[in-house]
Amino acid sequence: LMIGWMACSKAGHDKDKIYIIIEETDKYVWLADGDIRKADNPKRKSRKHIQIIKKIADEQMFVNPASVNETIKRTIKLYKQSLLRQQK
Repeated sequence: LMIGWMACSKAGHDKDKIYIIIEETDKYVWLADGDIRKADNPKRKSRKHIQIIKKIADEQMFVNPASVNETIKRTIKLYKQSLLRQQK
């Protein structure tokens, strides 16, 4: 199961954008960034077009729909900040 994992898009107009996987099937994953792609309208993407980054949350993160988008947005923001700190 990859639900709750952070992933980066490898192809398409959203190349290099960071998402969190909120749903999956054999061929596809559904991605949300909490901003443009919210949890109630996720982006469908082929598994071969994403790169898994790391596990950040379990499925419990998606229980409360009122705060899930804020949680996703904050998690991605913190990850990007940690990348910037590592580059300095």
